[in-house]
Amino acid sequence: MGLDKLVLPIIIVIAWYIISDVLMLFPSYILPGPLEVITAFINQISSGSLFRDIIDTLYRVLVGMFLAAVVGISLGIVLGESKRLERLCNLIISILRPIPPIAWIPFSILWFGIGTAPAVFIIFMGCVFPILISTIDGVRRTRKVLLEAALSFGASRTQLLTEVILPSTIPYIISALKVAIGVALMCTIAGEMIGSSTGIGHMILTSTNIFDTGSTVVGMLVIGFLGIIFDYIFTKIQERIFW
Repeated sequence: MGLDKLVLPIIIVIAWYIISDVLMLFPSYILPGPLEVITAFINQISSGSLFRDIIDTLYRVLVGMFLAAVVGISLGIVLGESKRLERLCNLIISILRPIPPIAWIPFSILWFGIGTAPAVFIIFMGCVFPILISTIDGVRRTRKVLLEAALSFGASRTQLLTEVILPSTIPYIISALKVAIGVALMCTIAGEMIGSSTGIGHMILTSTNIFDTGSTVVGMLVIGFLGIIFDYIFTKIQERIFW
């Protein structure tokens, strides 16, 4: 059954090869063929540049995700516990949440300069709100019967939080992290294209500027495979939690 998932990708690659390398319907700088992409991949592996860019991109993704998770989960628990505080913060959250992370790029460069910091900031802005909203929702959906049972046994406020509310909220948090990691990868590429001199995003932009579109496709595929890996990891975590 697992091989069924490969049928469509194989068909796409074959069609891609026929269009670009056999029929040559488009110039290579517009649509590089699979052979050109493989050659670019081998060259980047040989030079070591691809590994360096992947490491830089992963570092930014993980740091940005970590900061977003710490702030989003902590604030989500506080706001989920207090309707008064949520009403107080609701307006500012409602204003900031719809703003695309890319819109923060000019300010991220002005505030943090060029390098890792602006990319991390953009990732943070893109990921913190999905995590925050899901955490609030998870806290609010904690079954009242569990809370009442814990209180009847004399549970303290801290015990109520750590032994009832937080465990029941974990599935919501994991689901939010699974969504946020995809957002983080997209934000990282956008941030690296403009505010960084390393990483997959910078590689994609540089390659495109010199019409090395084979390397551009390599960068795009690397991001796709990183997304698959992260999705697999969070899916396995979800399966263990819901089991």
